[in-house]
Amino acid sequence: QVQLVESGGGLVQAGGSLRLSCAASGSTGSIGTMGWFRQAPGKQRELVAIISSSGSTNYADSVRGRFTISRENAKNTVYLQMNSLKPEDTAVYYCYAQITNWSLRSEYWGQGTQVTVHS
Repeated sequence: QVQLVESGGGLVQAGGSLRLSCAASGSTGSIGTMGWFRQAPGKQRELVAIISSSGSTNYADSVRGRFTISRENAKNTVYLQMNSLKPEDTAVYYCYAQITNWSLRSEYWGQGTQVTVHS
């Protein structure tokens, strides 16, 4: 059984920074792409950033240049460094991972962590 445990969310002033962490535990096999999504009230869940197993990254236009995604494969952990935060970044942030066990590839989600940016 795989579990994605998130941490690092909270309340921050506009212009400030936060770092989110997400660690995969349990019956982890081969972990492929990991990433972060977010969902604001009344809006659809959207991609924030993804990172492949080899380190290739992609970002939403709205966060490019401000956010940095990284991973430590030995710790099965993905990070999201968020700088120059804006009120519009306020959302629930969800960790995502593709994990293959017994030749079966599944997608997993964290429980979500609230990020609130106030002006």
